[in-house]
Amino acid sequence: MSMSVGSSGGEDDSMMDINMTPLIDVLLVLLIYLIINLPVATHAVKLDMPRPTNQPKTELVEPVVIDLEIDFDGSYYWNGTPVADMATLDRYFRDSARQDPQPELHIKPNPRVRYDYVAKALASAQRNQLLRMGFVGNEAYIE
Repeated sequence: MSMSVGSSGGEDDSMMDINMTPLIDVLLVLLIYLIINLPVATHAVKLDMPRPTNQPKTELVEPVVIDLEIDFDGSYYWNGTPVADMATLDRYFRDSARQDPQPELHIKPNPRVRYDYVAKALASAQRNQLLRMGFVGNEAYIE
C-alpha cells in the first residue's frame, strides 16, 4: 500500500501560480503598438525658414483710416459726413480702393441696425476691391 505524504495535486487544492499567458499577450500587443506608432510620433516636417539678413528695416507707414458708421435706420456716415445713397458709397469705396496704400475701413454699426444694411456695405466694399476692413466698437454687443 502506498501512502501520500503532503499535498500533491488533489482536487480540492487550489493553484497558487499566476497565469502568465494574458500578461504576455498584453505586453506583446503594447510592443506592436509602439513599433507601429513610434515612427509616426517622431515624424518631422522640414521647413525652409528665411535666413536672417542685416538689411535695415523699412519704415512702416501708418495707413489712412476711414470710419464708416451705420446708424440704426440704415444711414451711412463716411468719416462723420452723411452719405446720400448707395451709389455715393460705391464711389467712395472705388476711390479708396485706388489709393496706394489702400486705406483701412473701420466699420462701426449701431447695435440696433438691421444686418441687411451692414451686409450691403460689406458687399459694396468687396465689389469695389477694398481689401483692408474690420469692425470696431464690438464692445457695444457684449451683454
